[in-house]
Amino acid sequence: MKTMGNLIIDHATVVTPCGHSACKGVAMADLTTIKDGCVIVRDGMIEHVGPSVDAQEQKSEARSHGFTYMDAGGCALLPGFVDSHTHLIFGGFRPDEFEWRLKGDTYMSIMERGGGIQSTVNATRATSEDELVNRAQWFLDRMSAMGVTTVEAKSGYGLNTETEEKMLRAIRRLADKERQPIRIVSTFLGAHAVPKEYAGHTDEYVDLIINEMLPRFKGMTDCCDIFCEKNVFEIEESRRLLKAAKEMGYKLKLHADEIVQLGGAELAAELGALSADHLLHVSDAGVEAMAEAGVVATLLPLTAFTLKEPYAPARKFIDAGGAVALATDLNPGSCFSGSIPLSIALACIYMNMSVEETITALTLNGAAAIGKADEIGSIEKGKRGDFVMLNTDNINILPYYVGMNCVKTTIFGGRVVCENP
Repeated sequence: MKTMGNLIIDHATVVTPCGHSACKGVAMADLTTIKDGCVIVRDGMIEHVGPSVDAQEQKSEARSHGFTYMDAGGCALLPGFVDSHTHLIFGGFRPDEFEWRLKGDTYMSIMERGGGIQSTVNATRATSEDELVNRAQWFLDRMSAMGVTTVEAKSGYGLNTETEEKMLRAIRRLADKERQPIRIVSTFLGAHAVPKEYAGHTDEYVDLIINEMLPRFKGMTDCCDIFCEKNVFEIEESRRLLKAAKEMGYKLKLHADEIVQLGGAELAAELGALSADHLLHVSDAGVEAMAEAGVVATLLPLTAFTLKEPYAPARKFIDAGGAVALATDLNPGSCFSGSIPLSIALACIYMNMSVEETITALTLNGAAAIGKADEIGSIEKGKRGDFVMLNTDNINILPYYVGMNCVKTTIFGGRVVCENP
């Protein structure tokens, strides 16, 4: 959305983490609450936050300049949710593979059968850029209804220069659309799998990414990701690619320790990545290394749920003084869901996170995981006016209303972009 709004939100129960970097450890549960709060947004940026009773002069001045006035009626106002790990740009669907998993096939065995990522690669290469844009917009509209105001979108279903560039162009088109209700941040994931034409020649494919793709895409995206996994890109291959990306100015992200305990978390700490994601099988040493290095642990409970895998050890990260973010991992294979409500419920019920910690994980820490914590993720003066208004003043509704949407209004840049019945 290119036109930002001017808005007064009055009589809200403001609930927010604070800061311009990730909240770590016990601080993740430390939310600021203003019972009868007022937030004023000018030209899309937060200009004032405080008790309503103390904002009479500011409200009067803003209303005299035509600001839209919204009485929240005591409802909880949170920062807009940040979905910091998605694969929402893709061609084709894979419902048959879901049935295979129900019959006992594993993620890696499906890949060995010719399914998995390569199946989506084949479909994405054959899908037009316009169709990729239209399909992704369908997902974005539904994300907005669940309170998402910023989403990370990865490439990675091209695995050749032409299609990876097509995916990144599609992401840019979506981000630039007039009145787009969500901020979109792109990540280059050319190292999502080894394409069939490079089978048995992983080092040559890594060379292609380093020598051709990374230089070509530098102006199109800020982040570089890799699927660091046994029999995909192992530690030395991942280190070589990520070090080259870092030298070119990319910020780093990793799919790490998802299928087996490989040491991806330790590599993320070594290289100073923004985040390491998945982490279902992370080692205790990896937890400690990430916490010490300040690497955000982006945990994806929907994927563990869908794959019937153990959930990532959120409490270990938090108790070690680390920062945890939550994201959906929307993708056509292992997790065909972008459900923020179910993510929250799973995090609280099965990962033993408190409601307050899940809010921080989906707002400020999600922003930190994409390098945007100085701009978004909390309700503070100088940040962008992105908010979620719940249909109650009680934040405990988030996991209690299991898997159901309790978002009343989504506000992006000071403009109402979605109102749910």
